[in-house]
Amino acid sequence: MQLAKVLGEVVGAAAVLGLGIILGHFAIPKGADPVVLQDLDLKILNSVIGQLEASRIQENLRELSREPHLASTPQDEALVQLLLQRWRDPESGLDAAEASTYEVLLSFPSQKQPNRVVVVNSTRTVLFSCRQTEENLTGEQAGPDVVPPYAAYAPPGTPQGHLVYANQGSEEDFKVLWTQGIELNGTIALTRYGGVGRGAKAVNAASYGVAGLLVYTDPADINDGQSLPNETFPYSWKLPPSGVERGSYFEYFGDPLTPYLPATHSSFRLDPASAPGFPPIPSQPIGFEDAKVLLCNLQGNIAPVTWQGALGCKYRLGPGFRADGDFQADSQVNMSVYNRLELRNSSNVLGIIRGAVEPDRYVLYGNHRDSWVHGAVDPSSGTAVLLELSRVLGTLLKKGTWRPRRSIVLASWGAEEFGLIGSTEFTEEFFSKLQERTVAYINIDISVFANATLRVHGTPPVQSVIFSSTKQIPAPGLGGLTIYDNWIRHLNRSSSVYGVVPRLTSLGAGSDYAPFLHFLGISSIDIAYTYDTSKTSAWIYPTYHTAFDTFDYVQKFVDPGFSCHRAVGQTAGSVLLRLSDSLLLPLNVSDYSETLRSFLQAAQQDLRALLEQHNIDLGPLVSAVEKFEEAAAALNQRVLALKKGSPDPLQVRMFNDQLMLLERAFLNPRAFPEERYYSHVLWAPRTGRAATFPGLANACSRANNTAAGSAAWAEVQQQLSIVVMALEGAAATLRPVADL
Repeated sequence: MQLAKVLGEVVGAAAVLGLGIILGHFAIPKGADPVVLQDLDLKILNSVIGQLEASRIQENLRELSREPHLASTPQDEALVQLLLQRWRDPESGLDAAEASTYEVLLSFPSQKQPNRVVVVNSTRTVLFSCRQTEENLTGEQAGPDVVPPYAAYAPPGTPQGHLVYANQGSEEDFKVLWTQGIELNGTIALTRYGGVGRGAKAVNAASYGVAGLLVYTDPADINDGQSLPNETFPYSWKLPPSGVERGSYFEYFGDPLTPYLPATHSSFRLDPASAPGFPPIPSQPIGFEDAKVLLCNLQGNIAPVTWQGALGCKYRLGPGFRADGDFQADSQVNMSVYNRLELRNSSNVLGIIRGAVEPDRYVLYGNHRDSWVHGAVDPSSGTAVLLELSRVLGTLLKKGTWRPRRSIVLASWGAEEFGLIGSTEFTEEFFSKLQERTVAYINIDISVFANATLRVHGTPPVQSVIFSSTKQIPAPGLGGLTIYDNWIRHLNRSSSVYGVVPRLTSLGAGSDYAPFLHFLGISSIDIAYTYDTSKTSAWIYPTYHTAFDTFDYVQKFVDPGFSCHRAVGQTAGSVLLRLSDSLLLPLNVSDYSETLRSFLQAAQQDLRALLEQHNIDLGPLVSAVEKFEEAAAALNQRVLALKKGSPDPLQVRMFNDQLMLLERAFLNPRAFPEERYYSHVLWAPRTGRAATFPGLANACSRANNTAAGSAAWAEVQQQLSIVVMALEGAAATLRPVADL
């Protein structure tokens, strides 16, 4: 509803005049109106980059993170109004701004009955209680708006049983316990974050009969082993002992009750009692100070070396507590979880800048708004950058000195923390329109994890855009180095085409780019500044999803001076303008050739021998990759020729559509029937070990050690055909449009 309304107001109001002129322009073969051939203006680009101010980003963040703003709360709604106010400002606002609301299923802890984890003896006397809230170290960790730690969507229940330690809670971890003869039925499993997703830990535990799940963050994984109060926040950026990572334990993304449908009031909804994806057992996160008390009192076999951590004791497997510890030998862990499900209204906010030449082509730039508590890093660092970039663009727009070639859609997504809900509902509601018209999606969730270097996730065609952008922007605090120079020093790879280049990693499903890439097939990119991985083993910033993620934390430890926030804004702004203003889209489809060739080589090296045993030939896959490489190279040559000549507007439009639509050619909605929303045959979750096409890798992993002629091997053949068809379809997309 909202995209139709906003773009309808802006574009539709000028439909007869504006779109009529556009269509008329594209009917002119040569000697076209200069407006139609509008191209990227480097003066405007440099002006935008230069006008971004670190001090304004800093003040944005101060305002955004002043109060906790959990999705659907009054504080979250207040930020909706703040965004609307900024984007409707008469001097720096956009063409239009609107909020739209979805009715979505969220999960909250009970205010009257807080979740509780205790150790009890045989008479149910409480011997030890885990903290129910984090320690109030700075005065910001207490108060009615600070949601206590909980596992969102975990069911209510009061399980009690002997404690076992199950490492990261993977299926393999529980299998280790089972093979050692440990009785898991009815136990409480203590696991640490990492390895597999939150919800997967609960699913794996339940499959072995575990009654309840506890999850903690080990200081070995996040603090480089440091755990003492004077080593952690507020004395450093490291997670304090009482810190607890909140998070969603729902296994899919999007509203749980309306898969593939927008969560409007009238939409059909699944029955929550039977809807898939919810964790099957009560679950609760705890801090590592409480995990230490539990884990260091366990009896049983010593855990494997790779399962050990930094809590200052030998980790044992259990079950149950040792007789010479702090608890009686018959003591058990009792969990009381009182989470509830509730339909709530959650809003997206859209800001529109209408394109001057191609208003029906959209470049989207999104960031989620909701947080678990104050959320200064996640996600407000991204929102602070978004607001500053929109101020600069809006000011140019209101002065009449700039209007993009294509329409720009800025988005503030709601309820991301519960499972990418706002962005997913948006893609469901406008599926056809977005697939037909969206050039690319830019995501800035956490803009600054730390202050060492840029890191980028993205699809191969956007590689050239981000490289061009970062070569023109100075790296914060490093003299004459550009962001590109610094990036290649920290994170690089060897390319068979370009030599050593910065490493662009693939996109998973960790933020709002997921529905755009996996569901709609839109080229996507996720940009952030991060830490030096050679200096820390942390997998994310230490106060992630805790009440210690505050403005002062960012200002003191993450990015003093906010120069990295500004650098991310400059990078994102450059990418945005290159995509929205360039006459020919700066998407290099040939960069997909390198990815496909590497996937093919992995299949030949790791799977060919196994496949040949079952009379499955990789020949069609080899041919399909070669066809794509030839088509991509030929398209590049035609684009170069077009650039050298006098561009024909209709030819420009046709080439741009080929570049834009390539990603859609890799979609097959039947490729992964066991997954929700995953249709992209190159970037779905890979469970098989071979670093190749995920459907093929996963099918081979399932079929291995099964009988010849089994259904599993038929699935391997089917997955091979799906990949071949997708690659051949992609090659056809790149060939001259007149070739049928």
